[in-house]
Amino acid sequence: MFRNQRLRETVENEPGFATLVAWGSTLVVGAGCVGVNVGGGSWVLRKVRLRVRLERLSSSLTSDMADEYHPPVEEYLTTIYELAEDGVTVIQARLVERLGHSAPSVFEMIKRLAAKGYVTQSGRTLSLTTEGKSVAESVVRKHRLAERLLTDVIGLPWDKAHLEAGKWEHVISDEVEERLRIILDDPNTCPHGNPIPGTRPVTTKLVKLSEVPSGSYIRLERVTETVEIDNAAMMYLSQNEFITGTEALVSTRAPDGSVSLQVGQRAVAVGSDLGSNLYVALASK
Repeated sequence: MFRNQRLRETVENEPGFATLVAWGSTLVVGAGCVGVNVGGGSWVLRKVRLRVRLERLSSSLTSDMADEYHPPVEEYLTTIYELAEDGVTVIQARLVERLGHSAPSVFEMIKRLAAKGYVTQSGRTLSLTTEGKSVAESVVRKHRLAERLLTDVIGLPWDKAHLEAGKWEHVISDEVEERLRIILDDPNTCPHGNPIPGTRPVTTKLVKLSEVPSGSYIRLERVTETVEIDNAAMMYLSQNEFITGTEALVSTRAPDGSVSLQVGQRAVAVGSDLGSNLYVALASK
């Protein structure tokens, strides 16, 4: 429950230790309680009488936390990274949509990230700094390797891997990441075809499915993060057996980019919004 071992030991050894009820970056002392803020809310420890030098504890906590990247920070940095990867111009409104947070919350977090040197802003457009990109790539790499482990080794269904890997990405150490890379034979994409940062580049020429003319034979190579986070879309693709590596015939293509595919014996309809987030390679008949 505690994210800092020294805080755990200090508090649990005190008489009257009570319950951790909420959390979030400074040490606040009030009548009968101590609140420890570590980013994003506040911890309140009620009815705890600490017989320690609070200044030293506060300094210790600040030192420990300074070298950690916390999930909220990583969440924002990876979201900016993935939106840019999908060709989306990153503005705060896109973060509100993707993360489901309120506009004021996103505004405050962007200010914090900019102050820490992770993000820059030009007009309305947000970009990662070198340091911000490095943090994002580390998390994305661990996430996509975890997806590979889940599908290729454990056998988790293709459409469920993204959500499950989201629980792993913040806790995989660099040592475990390296072991995963070796065990998985150094993959350069996740199971959905998105590139794993720091690996060999993907050289296959890809086009959006929504732009492919009728009569073309294609192979699905990449499903963007925009689709990966859409459970209904992922289930639809999986249930219709149109997953990465699958070949199909584009039977018809409407002016708006909607297509009808022949996937094996199935006729599969793909709307323009979904098709613009599916990347394919031309395949031979």
